[in-house]
Amino acid sequence: MGQLILNADDWGRDAATTSCIRDCARLGALSSVSAMVFMAGSEEAAASAREMNLDAGLHLNLTTPFDGPDVLADLASRQRRIAAFLRGSRFAPVVYHPGLARDFAWVVRAQLDEFERLYGAPPARVDGHHHMHLCANVQFAGLLPAGVAARRNFSFAPGEKSAANRWFRRLGDRWLARRHPLTDYFFSLPPLYPERLRNIAALAAAASVEVETHPVNRAEYAFLTEGAVFALLGRPAVPPATVSARSLRLKEIV
Repeated sequence: MGQLILNADDWGRDAATTSCIRDCARLGALSSVSAMVFMAGSEEAAASAREMNLDAGLHLNLTTPFDGPDVLADLASRQRRIAAFLRGSRFAPVVYHPGLARDFAWVVRAQLDEFERLYGAPPARVDGHHHMHLCANVQFAGLLPAGVAARRNFSFAPGEKSAANRWFRRLGDRWLARRHPLTDYFFSLPPLYPERLRNIAALAAAASVEVETHPVNRAEYAFLTEGAVFALLGRPAVPPATVSARSLRLKEIV
């Protein structure tokens, strides 16, 4: 049996992002969320997830500065050093940096512990902000707990990327699968071409397929709240009146 997982990233990043995701979740347009910790909206998002009984995993953040109110200065400093390295070059994520090994270990462990504090249990799955859970310093050091589900590389059909690019992604997924359960396929929600989305949904008839969404983006929010996603899935939409934050002004969504 297959499954289609519609997951919203960046839960808890800030109030606007969390509000958009909450709208989609209340409509039943999402399967799960990926939660950021040590961010301005993390505490409120965790309380909301418990209230709504949301399936939440950890959205490991190594690139966007922690802006929560009680972040330790040493932790913030270590994360800034990591971010400067990872964002310094497009090739940095695939390069193991021994000088930052202790910083990576510290920052990853701190986020795992903070997730458990906020959500009452360790994360059953982990993915990464900007997909940096796949970077060499995390993977080669085995910083993610063994057995925890992890997000694979993006899936591409022949012709969408070079053969070398697809081979490298497959190699990374094989390494990841040694320690973590993976879905069979992973896609982003955009581009919102009907034929493309129907093909993704068709894969889910016999395979596990994760689709990454960012409801804070205007087009994705509309797709998830205005009925298109339900037409794709072949089931009726929930009446919009069930969404308490329906008055959210879309002009505020970036």
